[in-house]
Amino acid sequence: MASMLLRPSSTRSALRTLSCIPRLVKPASTTFIRSKVTLPDLPYDYGALEPSISGKIMELHHSKHHNTYVTSYNAATEKLAAASNSPAVQISLQPLINFHGGGHINHSLFWENLAPRSAGGGEPPSGKLSEAIQQTYGSVEGLQKVFGQKLAGIQGSGWAWLVKDTETGGIGVKTYAVSAFSFEKGFRGPKLSRR
Repeated sequence: MASMLLRPSSTRSALRTLSCIPRLVKPASTTFIRSKVTLPDLPYDYGALEPSISGKIMELHHSKHHNTYVTSYNAATEKLAAASNSPAVQISLQPLINFHGGGHINHSLFWENLAPRSAGGGEPPSGKLSEAIQQTYGSVEGLQKVFGQKLAGIQGSGWAWLVKDTETGGIGVKTYAVSAFSFEKGFRGPKLSRR
């Protein structure tokens, strides 16, 4: 189960992942600063999560699917840099940059939130996270039920993340369609599950 593969602390990894997405255009300027994103190495072997997740599925998802987001994001930002004198082209490239950049961020967070048993994965959440889950959802099973309901509401494909509200300290499940990704005010760091 996805929730049983939760890595207890992933805030640092979320911040590291976000720092790899460059600022593309300065406000009120056509200056472009670009750096390529790269496919992150996994901190475990493809087969390390078996039997929960097949090694072949992990390899396909990482080396092909996630890599497509990386190469497509880099290609779109190269086109954006070349279109510095064409606002219409720059605007037309933004959906591609958002889609592929969002896919890269979501996948990078996903990989870092999984852990093999040897690294603390495969066990129910403990400590403060467990307490927050109990308080908000009654149990891990209650959280899984809410995840399932929220994911079922996404048309097509998308993501669900367990997030912490930085203003109240509470947790909640947030969903994002396809590769859309945003930091809503008060919420910090995606944590769990992909549909």
